[in-house]
Amino acid sequence: MSVDVVCVGESMALVTPDPPRPLADGGPMRLDAAGAESTVASYLAQLGARAAWASAVGADPLGALLRTRIASYGVDVSGVVIDPDAPTGVYFKDPGAETTVYYYRAGSAASRLGPAVLDHLPATRILHTSGITPALSGSCAALVDAALGLDVVTSFDVNYRARLWPVAEAAPILAGLARRADVVFVGLDEAQTLWGVQTAADVRALLPEPTRVVVKDGAVGAWSDDVFVPAPTVDVVEPVGAGDAFAAGYLFGLLGDAAEADRLRLGHRIAGAALRVTGDVARLEDSC
Repeated sequence: MSVDVVCVGESMALVTPDPPRPLADGGPMRLDAAGAESTVASYLAQLGARAAWASAVGADPLGALLRTRIASYGVDVSGVVIDPDAPTGVYFKDPGAETTVYYYRAGSAASRLGPAVLDHLPATRILHTSGITPALSGSCAALVDAALGLDVVTSFDVNYRARLWPVAEAAPILAGLARRADVVFVGLDEAQTLWGVQTAADVRALLPEPTRVVVKDGAVGAWSDDVFVPAPTVDVVEPVGAGDAFAAGYLFGLLGDAAEADRLRLGHRIAGAALRVTGDVARLEDSC
């Protein structure tokens, strides 16, 4: 079996107030699945790509939820390890235009992943991962290091998370990993935080090695070298998941050998769908 894209990284059970309201108010909650890499895979599958997600979950109901929910988008989840000795991670979302999230992922099944998971991946055209994974544990850092050395097109979303590691530790590691990837996604704001750069051109100068460095600046737009595409106006429900949706749209364009500007436009379109919903993954037939 072969696929177009394998996405490697942790996903967690997501608990969100339903209907949306502050977490502190209590009341009914919705239980869902969410995670950077599985979100990318879920959008790619909806767009028509053959997408797989590789990770680990606990032998618990939350792990079963993750596998079932992510598979419902058309994603191949056969590469997900079920760990009987560690739980599935959980996080809570406090909704709003400036959403706050609270993670409970220490010691999770996915944090125990290592390079061995790569031995069981299907043949693929693209491997996608993110800077969240190396922050989880030493074995996860080794996994990403090994993944970026595979003989396929590699895609890396910097995805800096301040709650996982401090800037001083993360900045050199994430820059080093990004330099080894073929395609890099990074928000201008996180690049400024990590590396003290100011513009998309500065980011490219810092990362000359990748074939493409896509720099996103929220509602302004996105750059890829000298190509800039402004972001369309969107009425934002919440921003969580939009960056992963953008990456999925761009990678789908890459699979189809679309022009660079068209890849960025597709990234914006899928990100726009994500911005209009409270869940991490929008059903594209309902949103685009």
